[in-house]
Amino acid sequence: MIQRVRVEILGIVQGVGFRPFVYSLAKELGLTGKVWNDEKGVLIEAEGKSPLVEQFLQRLIQDKPRVAYIQNFQHIYLDSIGYSDFHIAQSRLSQSKEAIISPDIATCPACLKELFDHANRRFLYPFINCTLCGPRYSIIEDIPYDRCHTSMKGFSMCAQCRKEYEDPLDRRFHAQPNACPVCGPQVSFQNAKGQELCPSMDALGLATAELKKGKILAVKGLGGFHLMVDATRDGAVERLRKRKDRAQKPFALMFPSLRDIRKVCYVSPKEKLLLESGEAPIVLLRKRSFLRIPVSDSVALKNPYLGAMLPYTPLHHILLREVARPLVATSGNLSDEPICADEKQAVVKLSGIADYFLVHNRPIINAVDDSLVQIVNDRPLVLRRARGYAPLGIRLKDAIPPVIAYGGQM
Repeated sequence: MIQRVRVEILGIVQGVGFRPFVYSLAKELGLTGKVWNDEKGVLIEAEGKSPLVEQFLQRLIQDKPRVAYIQNFQHIYLDSIGYSDFHIAQSRLSQSKEAIISPDIATCPACLKELFDHANRRFLYPFINCTLCGPRYSIIEDIPYDRCHTSMKGFSMCAQCRKEYEDPLDRRFHAQPNACPVCGPQVSFQNAKGQELCPSMDALGLATAELKKGKILAVKGLGGFHLMVDATRDGAVERLRKRKDRAQKPFALMFPSLRDIRKVCYVSPKEKLLLESGEAPIVLLRKRSFLRIPVSDSVALKNPYLGAMLPYTPLHHILLREVARPLVATSGNLSDEPICADEKQAVVKLSGIADYFLVHNRPIINAVDDSLVQIVNDRPLVLRRARGYAPLGIRLKDAIPPVIAYGGQM
């Protein structure tokens, strides 16, 4: 018996490779129909033999993409209408806009492998991504999550990127931020006045050279700027603390690898999972009594804990691999001000702090700081809910009246 099913899925199902996953699953099972985004989530119509349709419904939940989150799953059975194939249909628009936007996702192992592969066309390209990783919330302007609704709309895909984007067997199938050195965003290295100092291709090399000299860099990352400096140099860290007018508050550290973190901090299995997760937060870790990497005492004055994280964007991976030592990676802002997300604003605000600027031309639509997490009573406690976790909501058992949150200091 041929059966048609219509499925509505709500949750984090846009920007996480859900439509390509549905397409591949339907093709594998020999089903016909279509899948598309709307302002609430993902809609599917699939038809085929009843046992295969039932298997399809089960596997939509069981085999979903790792970073997808299904909040609501509803389906109804309908009469067959005789679809001839299965395809990804154009997103449909309406007045209601309720889709949950995916948080930004740390670079996946497959992209990381390509990033450092000399033979790959994206070798050392700091904006490599796929359907399993990369910018999401930080670049989105509107929903549904399509390229035309992101800050990538100004970058037209080259023929090779377009081929990947349209190939159902490619992991970049419908990856909205898809780009390469030919057609995508580029980096720029600038002095404290915002004047470009070198061609784009040399920017990262010059940035790492200055970091090794102990210079302070304002680095435009995923959701805003970091102020970065060599964490093993006492003078450099103290200079950053003085310029930023931050007398006591600890600085976060970004390490080249988990192995390097273990040389400075104790890392439990659950802390390891947090550090290596797609959310990639700063994790508060207990400092070792004897440090095998000479991290400056000025990073966290008289504090038994350090806030440590791993690189979570291709740009950070390149910097940390080349510098090969931990870097202070503190929010790029003046004390008590929001994080800078625009390079022109950053030059105005941070020129008295940073010696140089490493920027790029992919606009940040939604500024987002690094998340901060600590394992307490053997469970993760999110102390600052931001990149990787935002804007995923927190489900409550009971309805509450409208609430506005200003932050701990306000």
